[in-house]
Amino acid sequence: MLRRRGGTWIGWPGVELKKGERVSTRADAYRIAPVPLGETDIARYYHGFSNRTLWPLFHSLPGHTQFVRKDWNVYADVNERFAGVAMRHARDAKLVWIHDYHLMLTPEFMRRAHPEARLAFFLHIPFPPFDIFRLCPWDKELLRGLIACDLIGFQIENYAHNFMDCAEQILGARVDREAMIIEDGDRVARVGVFPIGIEFDLFQEQAMKARRESQRERVVLGVDRLDYTKGIPERIRAFERLLELHPRHKGNVVLLQLAVPSRSQVTEYRELKSEIDELVGQVNGRFATSTWSPIRYLYRSFPQERLCGLYRDADVALVTPLRDGMNLVAKEYVACQVDDPGVLVLSRMAGAAETMREALQVNPFDLDGTAEAIHRALTMDEEERASRIAAMRRRERRDDVEAWVEHFLAAGNEEAAHLDPISERELQQWLRGYVKSYPLCLFLDYDGTLTPLVSHPSKAKLSKEMREALMGCSRRVDTDVSIVSGRALDDIRKIVGEPNLVYAGNHGLEIEGPEIARFRHQDLVHYEARALELFGALEAIANEGAWTEAKGPTLTFHIREVPEARQARYAQKARALMTEHGYQARDAHAAVEARPPIGWDKGRAVLHILRERYGPNWSERVRVIYVGDDQTDEDAFRFLAGLAMTFRVGSADTPTGALHRLPDVEAVRRLLDWVGMRPLTEATPTQSSL
Repeated sequence: MLRRRGGTWIGWPGVELKKGERVSTRADAYRIAPVPLGETDIARYYHGFSNRTLWPLFHSLPGHTQFVRKDWNVYADVNERFAGVAMRHARDAKLVWIHDYHLMLTPEFMRRAHPEARLAFFLHIPFPPFDIFRLCPWDKELLRGLIACDLIGFQIENYAHNFMDCAEQILGARVDREAMIIEDGDRVARVGVFPIGIEFDLFQEQAMKARRESQRERVVLGVDRLDYTKGIPERIRAFERLLELHPRHKGNVVLLQLAVPSRSQVTEYRELKSEIDELVGQVNGRFATSTWSPIRYLYRSFPQERLCGLYRDADVALVTPLRDGMNLVAKEYVACQVDDPGVLVLSRMAGAAETMREALQVNPFDLDGTAEAIHRALTMDEEERASRIAAMRRRERRDDVEAWVEHFLAAGNEEAAHLDPISERELQQWLRGYVKSYPLCLFLDYDGTLTPLVSHPSKAKLSKEMREALMGCSRRVDTDVSIVSGRALDDIRKIVGEPNLVYAGNHGLEIEGPEIARFRHQDLVHYEARALELFGALEAIANEGAWTEAKGPTLTFHIREVPEARQARYAQKARALMTEHGYQARDAHAAVEARPPIGWDKGRAVLHILRERYGPNWSERVRVIYVGDDQTDEDAFRFLAGLAMTFRVGSADTPTGALHRLPDVEAVRRLLDWVGMRPLTEATPTQSSL
């Protein structure tokens, strides 16, 4: 593809380059940007997380999977390095196409550095179902890494739907399965199905040219990289079962199994080789005669022209992986059937089975069924063989690798995907069953949740529509509304201006509202003088648009108007001053907040309000919804995990503990409209109405 189109290939060269050494390409038709990896990287990133964690997990073989934190850390580090090299060499690229499970975090790192980049990803292996994928301790991070792309491609539809299921259930993303679009906060990704093809004409040409060898027996051919996903032991046992069920094939048929060495550094692969060696010996020892051995097993690589000759001359291709993203051996065999047609016996667990319907499809775990399929293939008449092969050859010639490239690149260059605004139907799916028959306690952050983020807090005013939606909720007898904000209590009460709400200011350090005792954390008295001193220290460094917001017991150092290149430096200085004065520094949207280290946050504030309103058994009496957009709201999300329906608003750049993401303030308004207009709850009275 790159030889024809030009571009840059970014990858690990597989060797350590000496100083001044470069990787050259054929006639330098395209550029190569190497990413160097050290021994630890190769051990933990490549052999470790990529091939001992993701490979078996994605092939739905969790028994082979290892979850090692150090491997994950190195995997993330190497992905960040790939992203860095990509950004240096691909800033002006129309499309950056990222490939396979080794680089699932790379899109996220690239998106953070270059929000406008056009990114696409293709997964060459299966994507597992939800119940398998969620075994991974880093499932959210991997999903978010991919959703940073504009386009995410899979081999077959099932893998695409598995991915969308995981995004919906693990991230709480919005998913449109008909349009195949995922929305996670402010990120929207298109999902596509792109079954990969082969260089059909090349394989056909080499099959025609390959040297012919005399063969006394009929040949059942297996060609695989030595890997436990390929089902080689099961294949050998199925061939053994064929000889038991159909003795007529003894002396007349051989299984020629080619196993290409792979990942010999990994223990599981060495153990697999030993198992195969023993199996071959057992079957040959049981059935071999002085002139015939049932299995010929070759553990080595083959040149492509020789392989094409073996494909051409094989009576049956036995392609029976336990799980496979696509499996190109099946397609290569079909392309090489230029003489007397053979028969393809194909595992229905391979992605290729989705389109290669004319193959005899088998369950590789069913030894009897596979043996009978081999027998049928060996006894099939020429007319049926020719008909099946011809149909597959037409399809594979049409859907070759060039067609795959064209299809993917066309999709990758389409306009950015978008979902319609969140609908009443979606909100009902999320909330109707949850709030049914219960009163509701609704907790809402203010800045970034009820109003868009603005350059100065004084500009953050409730829109008319949002105020109406908020009042629609607060007027209901079955709904209590609380505003939980980082602003000072007096400030948030004044700016909202509705008397029937509960207000929690300074992240819940101060709380008041109808029928609830006014609360001010008892330890704040120790920080009144420190707050004044810290305010002066922060103001002394407040230049270039930085400023300090005094909020009584807490302070916020704002850097939104500081030039972006210098924001990090100002934030670092502010954190140091806050720590020096005995405060905790917490990052917020273009700001650093100084909070007293007294073990109180929005999560504890929510618990205080719920206990005051509904008593110690509140979780049995009321349903809770919490909506927020900031890192400080993560404290509430963590506390309410399993106890509430939680929503994070805005950017997907930061991981969240919320169940769902909402893209913007408008989506919050739609949620409040639904809450305010839902049918009246027939429930026990709330504590405040007793």
